[in-house]
Amino acid sequence: MKTKQPYSPNQRLRLDSFSTINEKPVDDISLQFFYKPHTITLLLISIAGLIYFAFVRDTDNLENNIWAGILCCCFFFLIISVLAFPNGPFIRPHPAIWRLVFGMSVIYLLVCLFVLFQNYQTVKNILSWLDPSLKDFHLDMDKEYGVNCSDITVERIWGHVDIFALGHYLGWMFKAVLIRHMGILWAISCMWEITELAFAHLLPNFIECWWDALILDVLLCNGFGIWCGLKICKILEMREYKWVGIKDIHSTTGKIKRAMLQFTPESWTSVRWLDPKCSYMRIFALCQLVLFWQASELNTFFLKHVFELPSSHFLVTGRLILIGVIVAPSVRQYYSYTTDTSCKRVGTQCWVYGCIMVTESLICIKHGRKLFEQTQIVNMVVWVLIMFIVSVGVVVGCVMWHKYDPDSSNFTPKKTKIQIQTTKDD
Repeated sequence: MKTKQPYSPNQRLRLDSFSTINEKPVDDISLQFFYKPHTITLLLISIAGLIYFAFVRDTDNLENNIWAGILCCCFFFLIISVLAFPNGPFIRPHPAIWRLVFGMSVIYLLVCLFVLFQNYQTVKNILSWLDPSLKDFHLDMDKEYGVNCSDITVERIWGHVDIFALGHYLGWMFKAVLIRHMGILWAISCMWEITELAFAHLLPNFIECWWDALILDVLLCNGFGIWCGLKICKILEMREYKWVGIKDIHSTTGKIKRAMLQFTPESWTSVRWLDPKCSYMRIFALCQLVLFWQASELNTFFLKHVFELPSSHFLVTGRLILIGVIVAPSVRQYYSYTTDTSCKRVGTQCWVYGCIMVTESLICIKHGRKLFEQTQIVNMVVWVLIMFIVSVGVVVGCVMWHKYDPDSSNFTPKKTKIQIQTTKDD
């Protein structure tokens, strides 16, 4: 009978490193009730709800029955996700929430795979079933941004500052919080404007006035969003996180404050994508991240264009929110895989998001075949070359910058404590 050999120190280090990014443990639990398994209670509640809705609701309407069945399947899949899936790299506000996010990402991946194997008309019928108003919508009904570009007035510029401009700013602030590197962020920002020019002959929504693209988009929305996001990162990085359990706080004000801070990061890791001694594989992985980010952004506009969805539709907004939540742990796992030499596997959430991105691209190519037949090959070749040159140039340039300016990569901010204590002021 063979005996199991103990892990070597290097093997244990690799296991611990992967466990940290794939299922981070929760330390110093103060409220045991919220972190103890309640599987039997959850099972009984789920079965009770299933029995109630299965026998009480009216089953005469076929469409309502199909919709109820789909929701029930998703509900139980998410329940299983909370029970079985890994936490991911985050534990705030609760690991169950990130297990739920992982479950939603798997459901979305399965939906994308299903759509990939349907024909175009079937997908359109499904979308019309979800929202009958889509039958009367056409792409030419969407707002146009690239008309009368010579008419530059205050009223005209203010007309372009709509809800999408606010979303643009918030999106870039969110990207800055995720990536936390000025050079990479500005590279993605400028490359996206080049991407819009390259694909403008396929996506009319990319046609913009020069002042809209350069001033409103790049400088104001992108630039201000990047600045605010990096400012938030700097503030959070300067804090020393020393948490006090809520049971150890005796005042009501202190307990409320501690409960609200549960929705803030448990800790803040200093992100250093590049350093003067980084390997060629690390440079390649970072270039890959920049290019994948462009592809993921393109999927948003191609999906909307191919299936004729208005920009403000709940499916478009819901997908953006879902992708944003999925990207947060995915970027963290990709960062650990790229920078930690002891981590030999990419995190599961990052793996699933990679599948989602590729599947969405395949859906756009398959169902938008007529659209892609109009592709100008010269534009695509030039675009690919520019993307490759800019991504490699920016990454290598950042490495050289850190090499000749060590303070930029070894910046150690002065920390201030963030701690909740019981005081007379509370």
